[in-house]
Order: sequence, then structure tokens, then C-alpha cells
Amino acid sequence: MTEVVMTDFWVAKPVRLEYLLGEIPLFVVKFPALEFDAHFTSLTTNFDETRPPFTKLSSEVEAIFIRSHPINGELPRLDFLSQAIRYIPAQYHRYYVDLRGSFQEYLGKFSAKSRSTLQRKVRKFSEFCGGEVKWREFCRPDEMEEFYSLAREVSKKTYQEKLLNFGLPESDEFKREIFDLAAHDLVRGYILYSGAQPIAYLFCPVRDGILFYRYLGYDPEFRDWSPGTVLQYLVLERLFSEAKFKLFDFTDGEGPHKEFFSTGNAWCADVYFLRRTLRNLLLLKMHSGLRSLSGTTVRALERLGVKSQIKKFFRRW
Repeated sequence: MTEVVMTDFWVAKPVRLEYLLGEIPLFVVKFPALEFDAHFTSLTTNFDETRPPFTKLSSEVEAIFIRSHPINGELPRLDFLSQAIRYIPAQYHRYYVDLRGSFQEYLGKFSAKSRSTLQRKVRKFSEFCGGEVKWREFCRPDEMEEFYSLAREVSKKTYQEKLLNFGLPESDEFKREIFDLAAHDLVRGYILYSGAQPIAYLFCPVRDGILFYRYLGYDPEFRDWSPGTVLQYLVLERLFSEAKFKLFDFTDGEGPHKEFFSTGNAWCADVYFLRRTLRNLLLLKMHSGLRSLSGTTVRALERLGVKSQIKKFFRRW
């Protein structure tokens, strides 16, 4: 990893703590903050090198936030420092695909069984579509209106949007962001079709030669044909052939999809430093308590062997 001068990367930006019960959103608390704006691959696991600017914590700056800071091992969720309360709500593997090399070399990282399963899913989808897989990449400003319309059509059907409100955003602000990125060749959108019907989408902004996995969704009516997996396969095949980007970053959070397609990962944490106030302490305790309750509930459902059934029920509902 390349060491960076940390003082160059602090950006004034509000940060959010989302209060969830399992996957169900309850409410959000926003803090005026400084956020560290550099990619996790530029950091070491040494917090001292990041040097959070604690002196800037004030009534105008309530928090300091570092997303996906690499760490060596598990850290306490809540810790009291002399200058701030450190809160780490999430620790996870951040997965990525190294896009250097060829697609055939990339496929070689899979076991024979996994590679066969992956290619069988693509072949099965092709047969379902009559022998031809129809999909498209969108990147130019004049293409983004069509992409957004098609992607929103799919997103409205997903459980992420229906249950969690985590679908492709439906706002003028987000549309302006898409067109601005496209004007600077800093975005890629992908649509997978069944006939003329869009059934899966992938939205990826670009920064410093890195493609970021930001939104993926598929029509649940077609889940038996693995549209999300098929689209991911096709996108990676194109990215390797283009040889234009150095990394496909699956961003924060874990999941079988990300782990399966990745070529590497780093153990990371989302780290908040908040002013030492009673209000902040209570907010962090509440957030931590909800995460603990959710984790305990999930583990209990796993022991009972009903977690997947309940998850499927809520997503279908």
C-alpha cells in the first residue's frame, strides 16, 4: 500500500448513522463531520498514520469519519479516547477484483466446480433467452436518461427498495449526479434484458481508475435464472477485455456474491470519532444496542434453522 499525507484528504461532509432493526430501517441521525476521502488501498492498518484532526471537533464539526479503514483484527465497538468517543459499528471484509491480466486468468482463480457452476448459469440464462444474451453498457451523457429509466423500472420491483428503501435513488439530485459523472466519463451503467424487458441493472461510478459497485438489483420474477450473477459475469468479462480500469471495488459490506467474484479482500472497519457529549454517547449506545439485538436475533434464527425462510418471506412480502 502507498502511504498518503492524511491531512490532504479530510472533507467537510455530513455523515449518517442508520438505526436498523435487522434489515428494517427505523430512523437516521446526521452529524456535521469531516470524512476521510481516500481509497482504503492507500491506507495501512496503523490508525496513528491516519491522524484524525481532533482539534477541529466543535459545534460545527460533530464527528470524524473514516470508511473502510484497514485493521489487523477485531476492535471494540465503543471506546473512550481522551479526545473523542470512537465508535466502530461495522467490521467486515472489503472485497475487490484486480482487473490486471486477462479474463481467462481471472477465471482460473475459481475452482473447477465453481467455474463450471458459474458458466452453467450463464449458459442456462442464454438458453432461457433463446440462445442470445442481450445486455448493454451505458456511459455517455446522452445514454444516461435511458439507463436511469430502465434501472428504475427494475429497482421498483426489488426487495431492497420495497422493504429497505435501498434501491436506485429516485431523486433529482441523484439524476444530476449521474449526468455530471457521465459528462466526465466517470460512470458505467449496465442493463440485462429478457427480450425487450430490463431485468437487472448495475450502477458503478468511477474514481482514480477504480470502478465502484454501488447499486445492483434484479427483477425477483427472474431469480431462478440468476440475473445478478449473469450480469456481473458479463461486466467483468468486458472490463478485463477493455483493460481500462485497475480495480473493481465491491465497497463496504459482505455477501456471498462479493466473496465469490472477488480476487482479494482487506479486513476493514467503519470508524466514527465523535465529540464526548452525553447526547452523542446515548445515540451511540442506542445504535450499538440495536446492532447487538439484531445480531442476537439472527443467530437465534440460524440455530433454529429458519433464518433463510424468514428472510425470503420478508423479501417476497
